[in-house]
Amino acid sequence: MADAQNPAIKRRLPGDRRPDTRAMIRVNQAGETGAARIYAGQLAVMGGRHAMAGEIRHMAAQEQRHLDGMNAIMARRSVRPTIFGPLWHVAGYALGAGTALLGPKAAMACTEAVETVIDEHYGEQTEALADGSDPELKAMIDDYRSDEIEHREAAAVHTGGGAFPIMEAVIRAGCRAAIAVAKRV
Repeated sequence: MADAQNPAIKRRLPGDRRPDTRAMIRVNQAGETGAARIYAGQLAVMGGRHAMAGEIRHMAAQEQRHLDGMNAIMARRSVRPTIFGPLWHVAGYALGAGTALLGPKAAMACTEAVETVIDEHYGEQTEALADGSDPELKAMIDDYRSDEIEHREAAAVHTGGGAFPIMEAVIRAGCRAAIAVAKRV
């Protein structure tokens, strides 16, 4: 059965083993929204005063490129956004600002925790798309994943890795929960 607005998009039926690209796009768009907002919150608190501001602006620009790409593919394929989009918008900003208020190392620990989960998530998606079912989406994910790995590694340089273990564990758990929710609603 084809989508009413876009006949090239096939709906998934129970038992369908193909990757659910609509859910992938929905969750990735939600995640990129949250990431862009995390960096906006960090920059609002740290501003241009801190030595890491330039690096954070670079990461923010990459996340905005990812978000723009996900918004575009979402529109082209008529994929509905998660109903929790407004929550991710606010929560991302609060997480970025809150960790930046704790200091630059905490802000970078947040980035490291988030990007660790996103690397895992994008890795699972790229494996699922290795069947060649959606080369456009796979190429986007592979491209974005390389940026996310770069962000994680840059953050780890500033924190020494694992600087705030409890906070990072909570952030990672929150990211995993957000991914699970955005896939479905």
